[in-house]
Amino acid sequence: MSGILYVVPTPIGNLGDVSARSKDTLAAVDFVAAEDTRVGGKLLMLLGIKKPLVSYHEHTDIGKIEGIVDRIKSGESCAIITDAGTPAVSDPGEKLVKAASEAGITVIPLPGPCAAVTALSASGLPSRRFCFEGFLPDEGRKEYLSDISTERRTMIFYSAPHDLFKVIRDLSAALGDRKCVLAKELTKINECFVRTTLLKLEDDVKSRGEAFGKGEFIIIVEGAPDKDIFWTDIGIPEHLQYYYDLGLSKMDACKQVAKDRKVSKSVIYKVASQGEDN
Repeated sequence: MSGILYVVPTPIGNLGDVSARSKDTLAAVDFVAAEDTRVGGKLLMLLGIKKPLVSYHEHTDIGKIEGIVDRIKSGESCAIITDAGTPAVSDPGEKLVKAASEAGITVIPLPGPCAAVTALSASGLPSRRFCFEGFLPDEGRKEYLSDISTERRTMIFYSAPHDLFKVIRDLSAALGDRKCVLAKELTKINECFVRTTLLKLEDDVKSRGEAFGKGEFIIIVEGAPDKDIFWTDIGIPEHLQYYYDLGLSKMDACKQVAKDRKVSKSVIYKVASQGEDN
């Protein structure tokens, strides 16, 4: 009889946030799949739990994932944990959950810590509709940001300390001066919220001293109000030029303008080509 895969959230900084159900589940399963076995092992030790651990991470090959799935299919139960927060949310555990689901294994999620929702709940920004963007991609970042520049929902981004100022600059360049909240080291002793705008955020962070730039960060940005969508008062050539200036190719700029205006890509491409002929 097939076993079960439990998705078990782990604290994002405060050990007291481990639920009783999470502790009971970790104590009951046959083995634990951890993003980093050193981090996972330390958590289990602090909880007084001894369990075999296997690692999974973004570079885990399909063979190892299949091995974990086979163990569960043979009847063993497994808890998947990440270094901090909810597994499979902006986390390589997504691959393991996907493989288990496709194999017909029962996947049981436990509620618990999630940095994105925790930060949003204290942000004061609209929370009825929001989208989670996680870490910005290194490749194709300009195109990625141009694609979400007209997003009306509140947006949630993650940033590592070494990338913080670049993320802030890229967000402000692509999204303009919107209200934002930066959350640092949630649930930890140095937890802090900076409520400002994107164009002021970098200076606000620097004014707090070099030490403030260390830690894990979440940036929450308000969505684009209908009246503030930049292209409503400009023509297609100027709209195209906006994306050219962001570094998009002619084809990608045409695709984005067509998406913004909800018109055929061929219409936009024709205007772009006419501009080159003039």
